[in-house]
Amino acid sequence: MPRPSRGPRPFRFAAVLRLADSGRAWADKARRLEDLGFGALLVPDHLVGPRLAPVAAMTAAACATTRLRVGTLVFANDFRHPAVLAKEAATVDLLSDGRLEFGLGTGWMARDYAGAGLRLDPPGMRVDRLAEAIAVLKGLWRGGPFTFAGEHYRVDGLEQEPRPVQRPGPRLMLGGGGPRMLRLAAREADIVNLTLRVRPDGSGPDTADGGPDAFRRKVDVLREAAGERFPAIELGTSVLRVRPDAAAASWSAAAPDAQAGTPQVLTGDVAADRDRLLRWHEECGLSYYVLHDERDLDAFAPVVAALAGT
Repeated sequence: MPRPSRGPRPFRFAAVLRLADSGRAWADKARRLEDLGFGALLVPDHLVGPRLAPVAAMTAAACATTRLRVGTLVFANDFRHPAVLAKEAATVDLLSDGRLEFGLGTGWMARDYAGAGLRLDPPGMRVDRLAEAIAVLKGLWRGGPFTFAGEHYRVDGLEQEPRPVQRPGPRLMLGGGGPRMLRLAAREADIVNLTLRVRPDGSGPDTADGGPDAFRRKVDVLREAAGERFPAIELGTSVLRVRPDAAAASWSAAAPDAQAGTPQVLTGDVAADRDRLLRWHEECGLSYYVLHDERDLDAFAPVVAALAGT
């Protein structure tokens, strides 16, 4: 997929799906998203909780559809060496005919680390490690022998096949809440999913970071850090709540309350939701919305029908 520069960027929508009780049921869910006008199916990457593993789930969804992009929100970098992940991603991109949307983050949920006996390093170290991982991924996707020597990773003359269908590689989506992640996203990402920052101990989102003013400041940090590159970045966020009485499926229940007044929390009234997203599109350039909770699909589908591609 080409990296377009920003004009008035059209709206695009994705949904996070987590689980199905059979391959047929998963395929049906993927085809339903495609029929409803969603552009992508995204899967999370956690070791705990009722969630399918991302690589197999993405591949199955791609095989069941023809246009739907498949991706992650987001791969946890700490769970895999980037050379392993580069190979997996290139394979999914090939088998999906170039429909991979590659979401990547540091890894953050303390329960994942504790349950698997992994060390949860401080946020700064995880962001530094993520930056090195991105360099390895992009280097391997470009093709040819690749060598890298960093503080966290070493790669010695590694050459991988297949290469991704998308060149120079799959579109990279980074989630950004804190300033360091936003600055990294400004340098490296094709897509930025704006979020609440996460508490350093991995216990959940930091609700002190919530509200529309804080949300706008994230866009400002990203714009300043990206400079001339900013128009090429697709800006988006996750819709945490559509129905007013809904509880989030896998994100802290306090997060939607903290984000009242932002594009992450909608009312359930189609006209009001459409107008809110249009205002944020005009004010901040947000065009890519990811439905967080599958239970909100029926409520959100009319908004997708009204805005997708416009």
